[in-house]
Amino acid sequence: MLVCSEKQKEFYKNAKNIKKFKKMLKQQKEQTDPSSAQKLIIESDGAVMKEDKGESEKRKNCLEELYRKKHEEKERERMEREAILMAKKEEREEAQARRKALRDKMLKKTRKGQPLMKYRIQHLLDTIQVSYQIQPSKSP
Repeated sequence: MLVCSEKQKEFYKNAKNIKKFKKMLKQQKEQTDPSSAQKLIIESDGAVMKEDKGESEKRKNCLEELYRKKHEEKERERMEREAILMAKKEEREEAQARRKALRDKMLKKTRKGQPLMKYRIQHLLDTIQVSYQIQPSKSP
């Protein structure tokens, strides 16, 4: 343990006395100020003020409300992300089903192993019709 010198002891003693003095001045100032005297309603238990209780209740409610709002906002954002992901997943599955159906048609063969031209010609015709519908809308 460290042994305090006389100067250190005197310094701590002075600091203690100054702290007590400032505390006493503060109490006197509160007693002389009529507006603060009306605000200070001390309960029988001790130094808990009624106004502080009201303020802490308000703060507590405000914090709960902020937490609830933040939580709801995060939940809403999460739901939006999930909805977007589900829509993309469904779109992907539909496109994959279309491609699979087209592939099955394009790979069909006759008994002798020749490709069926019916589906290939239909596919070419559909492609031309789609490109023809898009082309006039681009140029006036």
